[in-house]
Amino acid sequence: MNKKLEIDFEIADRIAVLTLKEQRKYLKKELADFKKGKYLHPEDVSGNTIMVHHLDAVIKHFGG
Repeated sequence: MNKKLEIDFEIADRIAVLTLKEQRKYLKKELADFKKGKYLHPEDVSGNTIMVHHLDAVIKHFGG
């Protein structure tokens, strides 16, 4: 049995934006915790900071 589900582009974009926002929220929380003294590997600090900026750009592109 082959089942299919089709969604339009607007719904697909909305799902993408929600997923990207959730990831950005997680990275920002890690950075906030780091600023409060919680350990975060130095590469993660710089990587998270860069990724947040990139996610902002992609979210903006999708209209979020």
